[in-house]
Amino acid sequence: MEANKPFQQPKRNDKNKNVLIIVLAILVFLSGIKLYTDSKDKNRKSEEIILLSEETYELNKRLDSMTYQLDLRITEIERLGGEVSSLNEIREQLIRERAIDRKRSVDEIAALNRQINDYAKTLNEKDQEIIRLREINQQLYLENEDLKNTQAQIQDEVSQLNIRQEELQQKIDIAAQLKAENIVIAAVNSRGREREDGFRNRQIEKLKVTFNFADNKIAEAGPRDVYVQVIAPNNQPIFDIAKGSGTFNLNGKEEFFTAHRDINFMNSKQSLSFFYEKGSNYASGIHEVRIYVDNYLVGTKTFEVK
Repeated sequence: MEANKPFQQPKRNDKNKNVLIIVLAILVFLSGIKLYTDSKDKNRKSEEIILLSEETYELNKRLDSMTYQLDLRITEIERLGGEVSSLNEIREQLIRERAIDRKRSVDEIAALNRQINDYAKTLNEKDQEIIRLREINQQLYLENEDLKNTQAQIQDEVSQLNIRQEELQQKIDIAAQLKAENIVIAAVNSRGREREDGFRNRQIEKLKVTFNFADNKIAEAGPRDVYVQVIAPNNQPIFDIAKGSGTFNLNGKEEFFTAHRDINFMNSKQSLSFFYEKGSNYASGIHEVRIYVDNYLVGTKTFEVK
């Protein structure tokens, strides 16, 4: 039996070698499978990263576009006087999302895209609101133009009415002015004898002016200042401060009067008499007596001194 042992040993070694070869082959096969799966997983992950990058890029573009569209609506609605608080909130949220620096997952990107789609619907609603606001503003503009035209027309009518009222008041004021009638100018000598028309200096101790007010239903009763102004042939007023003469305002200018009286006008055709003692000779020629009430002329008459 010992003679057969050398022949059995090589067979056992060969068997071990075969087992080792099989094991190595299996290990190589498994290693190859692992390398293949690792490579495939790496490629899949690379593809996912590229896909996520593309989706993130498109998402950022949508965020920027939506923010721009919101800015347009906000500006227009504010111009039209509408409410933009809700749009400002959406805009701020979009800006915050755009500022996020981390990588989003597929689910996050999908959720944000759905939210942007909802915002797009909101923009469509706001577009309808803009159309409505524009119609309202157009209507308000037309109504405002009509109001301006109406106001201008009213102002013009009021202006015309004021002009007519002023004209009417002027006519009333003129109609209400007093008139002196039956003016008589007489020379009174030292014996009290009166002479009318064409008198000489020696016959004029005093100059007497008599008249009455014409009937005037419009003129109001009340106090009046009555002035008598005697104009010499040289067109200068005759006056003597020491004998009651003075000045009065006539059309913004100071004028000398010859005689003056304060009266209480009763609108009863009352008569007035004025006396003036000159104390010196009158110049020869035509003199004029002018009668004023307050600051307007009510009557005139001339006389001659020979």
